[in-house]
Amino acid sequence: MHFKQLLFCRVTDIQCGIPAKVVMMIQRVVLNSRPGKNGVPVAENFRMEAVPLPDKITDGQVQARTLYLSVDPYMRCRMNEDTGSDYLLPWQLSEVADGGGIGVVEESKHADFAKGDIVTSFNWPWQTKVILDGRLLQKLDPQLVDGHLSYFLGAAGITGLTSFLGIKEKGHVTLGANQTMVVSGAAGACGSLAGQMNQNSHIILCGQISQYNKDVPYPPPLPPAVEEIRKARNITRERFLVLNYMDKQEASILQLCQWIKEGKLKVKETVVKGLENIGGAFQSMMTGGNTGKQIVLISE
Repeated sequence: MHFKQLLFCRVTDIQCGIPAKVVMMIQRVVLNSRPGKNGVPVAENFRMEAVPLPDKITDGQVQARTLYLSVDPYMRCRMNEDTGSDYLLPWQLSEVADGGGIGVVEESKHADFAKGDIVTSFNWPWQTKVILDGRLLQKLDPQLVDGHLSYFLGAAGITGLTSFLGIKEKGHVTLGANQTMVVSGAAGACGSLAGQMNQNSHIILCGQISQYNKDVPYPPPLPPAVEEIRKARNITRERFLVLNYMDKQEASILQLCQWIKEGKLKVKETVVKGLENIGGAFQSMMTGGNTGKQIVLISE
């Protein structure tokens, strides 16, 4: 066989009697455009495309099939060139988006994971199948949530941790005290929240989705009239970031799972099916279209 014929065979394969190399094509979602710091994100800011998945994994890597993906308000900041945060990296144009995800291991070259394991990562690519560094993964126990795996992205995951530790660590809750807790669903109405509080109250700041489409500092300043009320009533205002309390993650997750099993913690989800609908799910979540955690089901 001549050299030119050999090159041709590598391209055409079957025509020369050589078995064709099977290329696995997967779907992924990339950032198609940026809405601008003061713009409203839309589904068209994302684009789905087909790409080949490498046919081999290297030592320390894991290949997994994606089961669930999470869309969250903080991702709006990642759509900007500058996230405004030192712990969030911006998504790059025409590059795959990522976030919280859950999948099942199909192949592993990492000692901690085996085929069939259920795993999660906070940096899961928006793809139907992924190859990840095993160091980025955490093994999950489905029995903790009675098989409801998506709960690990919500009530039994970073969302539940944020609620639980925010109240526990910053809420100044006293057993037996006559206290009232007000939760702002919009997370941006600080003015009305401050106005409802009594003397010596405490405001925990954790996200403000209503401000994410605006080019303002975080936390955004209060209107002068509200700031005057805050000072007059001795109301404190403090930021909370759950990532500063990850040393309490394991024990807190176990507690949340126990409450879910006992029915003490009610879980609500809005589930959209299909990777092709993740952009629409994100847009809907940003405009209040979800009840509870917004989840995208990729495969079952």
